[in-house]
This record gives sequence, C-alpha cells and structure tokens, in this order.
Amino acid sequence: MRESRRSPLKSAVPSNIVSPVRRCSRTACGRPAVATLTYVYADSTAVLGPLATYAEPHCYDLCAEHSERLTAPRGWEVVRLSDPSAPTRPSGDDLEALANAVREAARPHDRGTDGPHAADPMEVARRGHLRVLRSPDS
Repeated sequence: MRESRRSPLKSAVPSNIVSPVRRCSRTACGRPAVATLTYVYADSTAVLGPLATYAEPHCYDLCAEHSERLTAPRGWEVVRLSDPSAPTRPSGDDLEALANAVREAARPHDRGTDGPHAADPMEVARRGHLRVLRSPDS
C-alpha cells in the first residue's frame, strides 16, 4: 500500500475562493452583511445593531434588506441600535430649516440695503444667501 505524500491542507478548498466579506446569514442570500442580530431570550428581545467586529456563533449577520424587514415573534421587542458612523437621515427639523433657508434665499432684497442691515447689527455684508457677521467681541 502506497502512502499519500499530500498534506491534508493541500486537499482543502483554496483560500482564494473564500470571501473575506461576511455574508447575510439568511438562506440563499449572498449579499454583504451590514448588521448583526442577537436574541436575548430572557428579555424576549431581538437586538439589531451595527455589524459586529467578529462573527459570533449565536449571532446572525444580515444584509441591508433583511435588516430593514426584520420582524420578531409575537410578544417580542425589536431594539434597533444605530451606527454612529453611518449617515443619519434628516429629521423634520433639518428639513424645515432647509426650507426656511431656501425661502430666505429666494426672497427679493432691496438694493439699497445690501450693505450692513439695520435689522441685524451683527451683519457686515451679504452675498446671495451668505452673510458675513461681525465678531461678538468687537
């Protein structure tokens, strides 16, 4: 009987086939994972947070679509932790401030008042919707 000279590592799957990107844990989903789901059975809570640093055996990595559509069993609570590095969606206050700024920029201004405005003593000059303000120290 002839002994094989190949080591066990030579017969393993080549490492260039295994992707370094973690994939969604859902069956038949190959999209990249963006969030990690953990169950806290004692509190009947499902916690969905940013992608964990390491893949844990009792956690599930989910893609963006599956993390958005996540539902918990009846009687359970879903806690969604936000990722501080992720871009935030604008709030109603942000949108209202933007609308006010657009209205202000579109409002016609008198040519005679383009210099320092009597209504705002801190304003030094104006160019379109931008204003130059005097330092509060001076």
